[in-house]
Amino acid sequence: MPLPSLNRFLLTTAAATLLFLAAVISAANSCPPSDLAALLAFKAALRESYNAGIFNSWTGTNCCRNWLGVACDQNSGRVTEINLRAGTLYQTFEKPHRQGYMAGHISAEICKLAGLSSIVITDWQGISGDIPPCITSLSFLRIIDLTGNRITGNLPADIGRLRHLSSLSAADNSITGIIPATISSLTGLTYLDLRNNRISGPIPSSLGQLQFLSRAFLSGNQISGPIPGSISRMYRLVDLDLSRNKLSGPIPESLGHMPVLATLNLNTNGLSGKIPASLLGSGISDLDLSHNMLEGNIPDSFGSKSYFTCLELSYNNLKGSIPKSIASAGFIGFLDLSHNHLCGPIPKGGVFDTLDESSFAYNDCLCGKPLLKAC
Repeated sequence: MPLPSLNRFLLTTAAATLLFLAAVISAANSCPPSDLAALLAFKAALRESYNAGIFNSWTGTNCCRNWLGVACDQNSGRVTEINLRAGTLYQTFEKPHRQGYMAGHISAEICKLAGLSSIVITDWQGISGDIPPCITSLSFLRIIDLTGNRITGNLPADIGRLRHLSSLSAADNSITGIIPATISSLTGLTYLDLRNNRISGPIPSSLGQLQFLSRAFLSGNQISGPIPGSISRMYRLVDLDLSRNKLSGPIPESLGHMPVLATLNLNTNGLSGKIPASLLGSGISDLDLSHNMLEGNIPDSFGSKSYFTCLELSYNNLKGSIPKSIASAGFIGFLDLSHNHLCGPIPKGGVFDTLDESSFAYNDCLCGKPLLKAC
């Protein structure tokens, strides 16, 4: 073959090879038709309240390219993330902090996105309906965040199937029913937030199996029954908020032996019995036991290792005197002992030199500064 012809042949072959490779790469970076159809069905179940919205970017057949809130795996092209945060995304359209951007419901077609690892649909305030039960078939899910909508119905009963789930948040909705017992099978869960719903029934006794859980927020529901002692086996738990529920019974003494627990909020329940002494000498720095039915004396177990940014014991049935050891605490930033049945002189020194009358008001017979009543 003459040299010019050979060169033309090589150039043509190289060009064809490049075009083939480009087509292969393009196909690899395009979402499959099944994912495209599922996303369009998901979109059809939602309504944006004005035209210049997210879904205006959902055009064309390649949902992996320039579709706001959608991310894909670079190799397979499967959709891996739906990330629709109202405040963040809508600042792009210069209409932040506006309620009711989106209404409708979360379509069960989302369950056909078999490669999903993250579902974040937060703060739309108008999205209602149930969480699709089939969501538990998405075996790669690591993150579910549905905070700040109007979602109703129950948490999926078989949520424990999501063995890779690390974060579950459905706060600020209208979810009812119980916390499924299968939640204890989510052994990789590190974050749980179900605040401000209408969840009832008990806390599953097996919740302590969530050994990696570091933050648990269940406040503002209608959860009843006792606090399971198994919670103390969560040795990585840092924050526990069970406030504003209908919990009853004693506070487990074992909560004071948790190695890294820093915040314990149990206010506004029906808890009874005595305050465990272990809570006052532990590593807990923010302790709120107010608005319960706790009784007996305040344990005289404070010491130099007692460090509280906030210690709230108001609105209980505590009696006896204020323990003098409180003055020897390493630090107490705020203390409220009001609305109890305490008696005797208010100790001097330490935190007591910085508190005002409101911290001691409405007790039976306390006396001394900062109260006007002398001893």
